[in-house]
Amino acid sequence: MEKKIKISSKPENIWFIERLVDNLCDEGNISNELYGKILMATIEGVNNSIFHGNKLDEAKKVVVKIMNDNDCIDVVIEDEGEGFDVNIIPDPTSPDNIEEMHGRGIFLMNNLADEIFYYNSGKQIEMRFLIMK
Repeated sequence: MEKKIKISSKPENIWFIERLVDNLCDEGNISNELYGKILMATIEGVNNSIFHGNKLDEAKKVVVKIMNDNDCIDVVIEDEGEGFDVNIIPDPTSPDNIEEMHGRGIFLMNNLADEIFYYNSGKQIEMRFLIMK
């Protein structure tokens, strides 16, 4: 099963992504715990694409594709921004960064997904969530 959506870079379009995750998880009979992880990580990834990748440029799009192959759910998020180097993102848990208001998204996604991959200079991410049976 695969679902795909393209949205303009407006924060109010996040609800389309929420609905996409809801529908896929309902159809796939996904546990509440896994649903919560997928929803949180996907929303965080799309927020990052809208705010940091596309810099709120409504002409730029964010594409989200979610695939369920019964063993795992893969979420792919792609924006039209300049990309970033994941290796230079500061650790939000270090004492120097603990009070910073930004910088927790990548950390959160890394801790919610079972695997995460960065492609195309960070313009595309793939998060994998294993389905425990």
